[in-house]
Amino acid sequence: MPQLQRLRLDHAPALLEFERENRAYFAASVPDRGDDYFAHFDARHDELLAEQAAGLHFFHLLVGSGGEVLGRVNLVDVADGSADLGYRIAERAAGRGLATAGVREACALAAAEYGLTGLRAATTLDNAASRAVLARTGFTPCGETELGGRPGLRFERNLDREEGRQRP
Repeated sequence: MPQLQRLRLDHAPALLEFERENRAYFAASVPDRGDDYFAHFDARHDELLAEQAAGLHFFHLLVGSGGEVLGRVNLVDVADGSADLGYRIAERAAGRGLATAGVREACALAAAEYGLTGLRAATTLDNAASRAVLARTGFTPCGETELGGRPGLRFERNLDREEGRQRP
């Protein structure tokens, strides 16, 4: 089973390969990152690590036994005890439960390691797989949204009831 690892500098080559190999696959369900993302990948990777060190975001990779990146599970825009959850799984690894496992682990880290009490997520209406992952991992729909010009749903999850995080 792949390991969820916090983003590091040495992940850059494998992460870039993951993003390039899956660009068209991801663009079918989420807005494309654009050519600039790939042209300036190293600088952007450094920026992400600096933002992570500042506690603004928590970036994670699902890494296979050979060091290959099979997915990303990120907690971004950390503020006031909450963050936005985002994830993407490589096309060749889809359908094996990696998104569900990665999101579950990220939720546990959010509560136990990062001290967060709530998470938000969003997906397009036509992304049934993502909606299923969110439902299986305790997120509930809380409203409509638009993502890249496409209709979507917003979700939330309260982490206050996570194991070891009971509120008095």
